[in-house]
Amino acid sequence: MPSGNSGATQAAPGSLDADAAQLWALLFQLVLDAEKHIAAQLAEHGLTTPQFYVLKTLIEQGGHCPIGEIARLHGLTNATMTGLVGRLELGDPPLVTREQSHTDKRSVVVVLSDAGRGRFQAVQDRLHDQLRLVLSLIDSDSRAVLMGELARYIDVIRAAITPPTGQG
Repeated sequence: MPSGNSGATQAAPGSLDADAAQLWALLFQLVLDAEKHIAAQLAEHGLTTPQFYVLKTLIEQGGHCPIGEIARLHGLTNATMTGLVGRLELGDPPLVTREQSHTDKRSVVVVLSDAGRGRFQAVQDRLHDQLRLVLSLIDSDSRAVLMGELARYIDVIRAAITPPTGQG
C-alpha cells in the first residue's frame, strides 16, 4: 500500500513523466507568482488585469482598434469588452475614448488617450524595473542560457499546438 501519496503512482526521476510533472509545477508557480505580482502593480495604478490587457492591445495596434477586434483577440464577447472599455472610458482622466469607424459606421473604434498611454507606460516601466532587478541577481552567462531555453520552450510549444496553415 502506497504511503503518503494518496495512491498516486510516482514517476521515475528523470523520466518523461517526472519531467512533465516538474515542469508543470514550475510553470504553475511561475504563473501564479507573476499574476499576484502583476495584479498588485496594476492595483497601485487603478487597473485590473483585463483593463491592462486592453491598453496593451491598443498600444500594439497603434493606439486604436475596433472593439470587436479587441474582444476577439482576448477571447471575450463584445458585451464583455464593451463593459471593460466603458470602465476605462469613465476614468478620471479617461484612458480610452470610443469613436465611430470612418470606414464602417456600424463599428466602434476604441482609441487610447494620452492618459491611457501614460498609465500603461508607468505600469510597464515599473514591471520592467522589477524584472531587471531579479535578472541582475543572475550572472550574464546564466541569463543567456535561461533566455535561450525559455525561447526554445516557447518555440516547441507553439509548433506543437499551432495547426499547419490552412487547417483549423
